[in-house]
Amino acid sequence: MKPIVKVQDLDLYYSEFHALKKVSLDVKERSITAFIGPSGCGKSTLLRTLNRMNDMTPGVKIKGSVSIGGYEIYSKQVDVETLRKKIGMVFQQPNPFPKSIYDNITYGPKIHGIRKKNELDDIVEKSLRGAALWEEVKDYLKRSAFSLSGGQQQRLCIARALAVNPDILLMDEATSALDPISTLKIEELVQELKHNYTIIMVTHNMHQAARVSDDTAFFLNGEVVEFDETKELFSAPEDKRTEDYISGRFG
Repeated sequence: MKPIVKVQDLDLYYSEFHALKKVSLDVKERSITAFIGPSGCGKSTLLRTLNRMNDMTPGVKIKGSVSIGGYEIYSKQVDVETLRKKIGMVFQQPNPFPKSIYDNITYGPKIHGIRKKNELDDIVEKSLRGAALWEEVKDYLKRSAFSLSGGQQQRLCIARALAVNPDILLMDEATSALDPISTLKIEELVQELKHNYTIIMVTHNMHQAARVSDDTAFFLNGEVVEFDETKELFSAPEDKRTEDYISGRFG
């Protein structure tokens, strides 16, 4: 599989704090890549760099290269709104809008100019099916999104991200606030979604990374210590620090 994301010698500073240090890695298209490591090690910072969410943080300075689909995303020619349409994001806590299930899904498409009801109806069904939620909510689309359970709300947020037809789905600890059954449903969903999308997930759960990802990057103190196929990294890590982390000696 060819790389869709290429990060090269990336340094990121929050004012004087050096949060990412010479990070380089390639993410393969239509695969699941996991970022693991202790809290504060830079994995969520890198995730937010990929759709330029760090632009909104005062004092951020970035050096190096981040290209997606062959385009340098920090170029002045890049339209950030278009970039974020292609790179969806799902956060740690489910964050549906205070709207109906239907309106949550159609919010993005409407912003991008889709107004015809039949088109919006099709997007809603396709997105909810893509998030394995359609059968559970198809008769209640006008109900508030807050009427759903936590796990359903998170799948609704995934459906909302899919509604604008992204290439990449970023997931920042997307199951950490969920119960084990809901977590399993989302893990199964992610395995299905990788046939059509590139998925990059931050997780504190090493068992989850081992279960669902194809490749894993281990972060420590703002650096990528090791990046390899998941089965290799977990079974035969090359760096002693990786071995110590996955064996529970620290973190």
